[in-house]
Order: sequence, then C-alpha cells, then structure tokens
Amino acid sequence: MNEEKDLKKQIVIAEDDPVSRRLLEVLLTRSGYQVSVASNGTEALELLEQVDAPRLAVLDWMMPGLEGLQVCRKIRERKDRPYTYILLLSARAQKEDLLTGLESGADDYLTKPFDAQELRARLHVGQRILQLQDSLMEKSAELLFRATHDSLTGLANRPMVLDALRREHSRQIRGGGSFGIALLDIDHFKNVNDTYGHQCGDSVLQEVTRMMTASVRAYDTVGRYGGEEFLIVLPSTDAASLFGLSERIRRTIAAKPVVTGAGEISITVSLGLAVSSNITPLDPEAMLGAADEALYRAKAGGRNRSEMGVCDVAPSPAIAEIVPVKTGSR
Repeated sequence: MNEEKDLKKQIVIAEDDPVSRRLLEVLLTRSGYQVSVASNGTEALELLEQVDAPRLAVLDWMMPGLEGLQVCRKIRERKDRPYTYILLLSARAQKEDLLTGLESGADDYLTKPFDAQELRARLHVGQRILQLQDSLMEKSAELLFRATHDSLTGLANRPMVLDALRREHSRQIRGGGSFGIALLDIDHFKNVNDTYGHQCGDSVLQEVTRMMTASVRAYDTVGRYGGEEFLIVLPSTDAASLFGLSERIRRTIAAKPVVTGAGEISITVSLGLAVSSNITPLDPEAMLGAADEALYRAKAGGRNRSEMGVCDVAPSPAIAEIVPVKTGSR
C-alpha cells in the first residue's frame, strides 16, 4: 500500500521555460510530491515510459522535441502499463484548444498563468481517480481469479485446466513434440470425510495441492478436475518423464501423513497417465479417456500406484470438443 501511495505522489513536470519550470518544481515539492523534471517533451516521454514511472504528469503544450499533445498521444497508445493522469498547461484559452487537448488524451487542462491552489486541487482529483481506477482493477482481477480458480485449493478450476489441455493440443498440432496429462485421485477420500469430517477433508485437499504444485514445473498446469480428482497438463513431456513425475508425486504424498485438526491422516493417491506424441497424436477427449481408464486400473490394482493409459480410439489431429469424463469417489 505504501508503494502505491508513493507512486501516486510522484509526478513528471515538463516545461521548456526554465523560470516556469523551477516555480512549478518548487510548488509541487512543497505540496509533498516527488518531482521528476523534464525540459522538453522527449525527456518527459522517457521518464513516463520507465519501469514504475510516475502516474501523474503536468505537461506544457508547446515544447521543443515532442509537444505536450504528442506526449499525450504516445502515452495513451500504451495498453500494457498503468494509467497515467495527465494535466496539460497552455496559454491557449480557446474552447477549441481545450477540446483538442482532451481529444489528444489529456485528462485535464489548465490555462497559464495558473493559480497554485487550483493546480493542487486538480492534481488531488487526479490522485483520487488513479486510486479509484486501481481499486476497480484489483476487484476485476479478483473476480476473474474467482471465476477461473477453485476457491478451496487456489488451483485452476475444471474449465480452465481443460482449456490448458486444448491449448497444449493445439500447440502440438502446430509444432509437433509430445505432452502428457495425469489424472490424480485421492484414495478412499470418502472415508476421510466420513471419519474425520469435511473440514479435515478440506485440509487434505489443500495439502495434496501443495505437494502436487511443489513437484511440477512452473509451466505445468494443475487443476481441480472434480471432487478429490485433479488434472495435470504437462507440456514437452514423453512417457518416461511423465511416469517419473507421477511416481515422484505419489511417493511424496504417501511419505508423510497430513496434519489436520483431527490429527494426522495417512493419504495415498492413484494416477492415470496419457501421452500424445508425434507417433501417436491424441486429441484431448482420447487423452482423458485413456488417463481415466488407467486411473481405474490403478485403483483396481491396489491403489497408491501410477498406470500408463493405452488409447484404443483412433487418434485425431483435430482439436476435439472435450466430453466430460465422469468423476466420483474411488
């Protein structure tokens, strides 16, 4: 929060007249702003394009190099940076000039000679607008996260992890290579809920999530597929490396009991695996079917094990619509 406040108290002033520039610098410094000074539009643009650049700017209209209007236009072309509040200064007082300045991207317009108190008041308005915009952006990002992530584990939710699978399949069609998926299911999870309660069950889900995400690579996608079942999408992965990762996750989870409010609970997981390669390219539906079949074999074989799926469906190079695979307590 302090960093955000500091950024909103930083300001760029651009004025080619040295006397006016100095007066403006002294006024804003005394008003509590951290002032960066530019003598022309080119210098101002360089300051405003820096990392963690000030979010406020006071620009003179007429300057050497780039004029204030040109700086406004170039700043507004940036779509990947935080918003900058720009106040334009000019001796021009015609209504047409005001409209031209605002149409160029300025947020406010003040004619010279300006009143010091009015300038401070308008900059305070700019700060409030920046704070409001940042608050709206944070809320928007929070809503997006809630819509795409599981509330309990923080993992990608089912639609998002399936979307990651589709994207990886699409990438394979364009560039070749191989990738894998793993369906992970917590063994006897229903017994955990029935014996210890759902709060302990939630603790188990969260701890399994932590151990899974600690075991995969940064660019792998882990998602909650449904209930106690998880889907992991692993780019650039062949069968051997997929099986090795699966066993590492399985052993990690089995090695140490999960600490819950009801005490320690020993947990194991079973995993069903599938790989799409250049030799056997599989669409997402076929991969999920193969992994699900392998997961059932892992359960039938005694649980706490990994099984590689064998697809008996003709591979398709097209991106198929994923048909949800039924999940449940296993």
